[in-house]
Amino acid sequence: MDTAIFQILNSLTLISILLLVSIGLTITFGLLGIINLAHGEFFMLGAYTVVIGGEIGLPIFVTLIATPFVVGAFGALVEQTIIKRLYTRPLDTLLATWGLSLVVRQVVLIVFGARQRGSDALFSGTVPILGVDYPAYRLFIMAMAVAVATAFFVWVYRSDFGVKLRAVIFNRDMARAIGVNTRRVDRTTFAVGAAIAGLAGAVIAPLGTINPNMGLSWLIDSFLVVIVGGQAASGAVFGAAFIGGSESTLAFSMQPVVASVLVLVFAIVALRLRPQGLAGTGSRS
Repeated sequence: MDTAIFQILNSLTLISILLLVSIGLTITFGLLGIINLAHGEFFMLGAYTVVIGGEIGLPIFVTLIATPFVVGAFGALVEQTIIKRLYTRPLDTLLATWGLSLVVRQVVLIVFGARQRGSDALFSGTVPILGVDYPAYRLFIMAMAVAVATAFFVWVYRSDFGVKLRAVIFNRDMARAIGVNTRRVDRTTFAVGAAIAGLAGAVIAPLGTINPNMGLSWLIDSFLVVIVGGQAASGAVFGAAFIGGSESTLAFSMQPVVASVLVLVFAIVALRLRPQGLAGTGSRS
């Protein structure tokens, strides 16, 4: 019984991690249609922001609060200088963001070196749950994922900005004609996507090592989550549940490599049955 509870909690942790990482990509790719191959680098910059904060003596909770603003500001700069001319040219965004990812990784490598780094968690210890002592920080990640996902849905569906965003998604020219500042919507939306990716990097950093290439694997996982979930606001939730739940369950009883291959097969089958994604409706709104 304890083993089953522990496995369920591990599955929820992986789902939460995938949800945190992929929400930012849901915004830029699922909503704006930007094929952002630099998403993993935004995640990586969030982790390195925590490293810098620790080196200059900032408390970890202050760094966690500051990280989305730092990475979000960088995202706004990227949108203003690179992305703003490419909203109607999705393949060009693929090339542009791929080049950006190479540049960012090399700059980080030059500045910080290739040495593996670590980050302290906000807190340590365990919490008893149904007879199982489970790491408190992993429970914090679950809570953070729920909080970020809730804030994301409120922002998209219950705010004035969300109305403008969905109008731009549905028909950019019509939204501009009725007075929506599409440039502001584009810039803000891309910056928020980058900020959430940076926050994910900061929150997840204590669970692994930090290096310039750490964003690559998360980029692949994020695209898989968004593609399987669908290009809708809820796609990250469905995709993370499907991918994370499948992978953690299979990895419990077989080799991780075999489990990853089977998850990919399941994803292909899911897309064959629902080409629009698990949450897709044929519209990105």
